[in-house]
Formats: sequence, C-alpha cells, structure tokens
Amino acid sequence: MQKDKNLNLLHLHFIVFIWGFTAILGKLITIDSLPLVWIRMGLATLFIAVYILIAKFSLKVSKKTLWWLIGGGIVVALHWVTFFLAIKVSTVSVALAMMSTGAFFTALMEPFWYKRKIIGYEIFFGLMVVVGLYLIFKVETEYVYGMTIALISAFLAAVFSLINGKLVQNHKPSVISFYELGVGVVFLSIILIVKGDWNLSLVTLPSMDWMYLLVLALICTAYAFIASVKIMRVLTPYTVMLTTNLEPVYGILLAWFIFGSDEEMKPMFYVGALIILTTVIANGILKQRANIKKRVPKI
Repeated sequence: MQKDKNLNLLHLHFIVFIWGFTAILGKLITIDSLPLVWIRMGLATLFIAVYILIAKFSLKVSKKTLWWLIGGGIVVALHWVTFFLAIKVSTVSVALAMMSTGAFFTALMEPFWYKRKIIGYEIFFGLMVVVGLYLIFKVETEYVYGMTIALISAFLAAVFSLINGKLVQNHKPSVISFYELGVGVVFLSIILIVKGDWNLSLVTLPSMDWMYLLVLALICTAYAFIASVKIMRVLTPYTVMLTTNLEPVYGILLAWFIFGSDEEMKPMFYVGALIILTTVIANGILKQRANIKKRVPKI
C-alpha cells in the first residue's frame, strides 16, 4: 500500500513537472496565443474523445449541466489565451509567478461560491499576496502588461476550478473535459471568424510548431488531466494540493535552464514570488487542518 502511494506521489510530481513545461512550450511555439489555444483544445478534444469511445462512457448530461459546461468551456478558453499571451509579452517566470495567485483567488471566492463565512486568516493571507505582487510590480516595471494579463488568467483559472468543483461531483472528469474543451474550440472558432483570421494559415505551421502543439495537447493536456484524476483516488487532496503548488517552481527552473539570461529577474522578484507561493501553501495547510478537525468526532 505504501509502495503504491509512493509511486503515485512520484507520478504526481511528474505530472506537475509536465504542467510547468506547458509554459515553456507556449514560449517556443511561434504562433499567437489565440490560434495556439484553438489548436491545443481541438487536438485535446480529439484525444479525449478517443479515450471516451474506448472506455465507452456516456456523454448524456442534463440541460442545466450543459449550461455549466458551456460556461466552463468559455472560461478555460479565455484562461489559456490570456496565459499564453502573458508568456509571449513578458517571460515564463513572470507569467508563472502571477499564475501562482490562482489558488488564492479560489480561496477568496469560495466563501461566496459556497455561501460560507470568511475566515480571518484568509484576509491576512490576501494582504500577504498583495505585498508579494507589489514587490514584483515594483521591480519588474517593463512587464506590467504581461503581469496584468497573467493575473486575469489566474482569476479565470480560479473561476474555472470552482465551476468544475461542482461538476466533478456528479460527472466523469473525462466527460466534463470533452464538453468544455469542445465548447472552447467552438467559442474560439467564432472569435477567429469574426476577426477574419479563419483561413489556412491557422494550420499551415512550421513542423516544429506542430511537434510542440502535439506534445502540448496529448501529453500536457489530455494525458496529464486524466492521470491526475486517477492519482486523486490514492493520494489525499492535501498532498495533491501541496504538490501542485510546485508547478511555478518547476516552470521557472525549466525556463531558466532553457532560456538562460532571458529569464533572469531582479532579486526582489523572487522574494515577491516566494511570499505568494508560501501564502498559498500556508492557506492550504490551514484549510486541511480545519477539515480534519471537522471530521474528528467530539467525545
């Protein structure tokens, strides 16, 4: 049993490493963020559709659920477009540092989403995140636009996680993903048509771009999503949460190794990023302890 948990923990770290590599691919792919995400979602939808056919899952959902899936698909499409846009107009390190606020946006919105009281330490942690962001914005002034776009992306990621938090309670993750990715493809197709960018140039790409896009869609999206869900059946949500928060760390280290001096930031940038990451992890630890206390019966 312990060996099984250790293997799954190693697998989870590998998946988080893959998620961190997503930002690297976004920088390497030469096309704009909108067509990039359109192709990514299209390929991932195809891969997951094949998986659903093999597993023989039913795609039947209620009308109410379908509306939630449509909303989730539009939100995740906008999240990915803004995420890759932030990478292209700034750096991988800047985008990932801002994206680490996503978990905290979720924590701030949860009281309103689930109609519960705000906890005192959530306000304190919110102020700490603001301090971390202030330090980053103060020293990396040339990337203000990219940081702003990345913060919008982090907020959209938080909204997406709250939507899926409700949907996953009653539906298979692969089915949810199929609908949301498919909706995202349709939504971005409409935008491309309205912009006048719907033409053969969308798929007439350099061979290296296609290779990176296939890795992005198959490994970083379809595989990582399905594998992470399976791991959650063995590991606790607490372990998954703590490990997932290492994504910006892996991504920043990878970016520094691959892009070198282009990814070097001022010292205060790393101080601010560390404050944000520490705050997010501390918030998760306190929430986990609170959940354990709730489950322990009173004598």
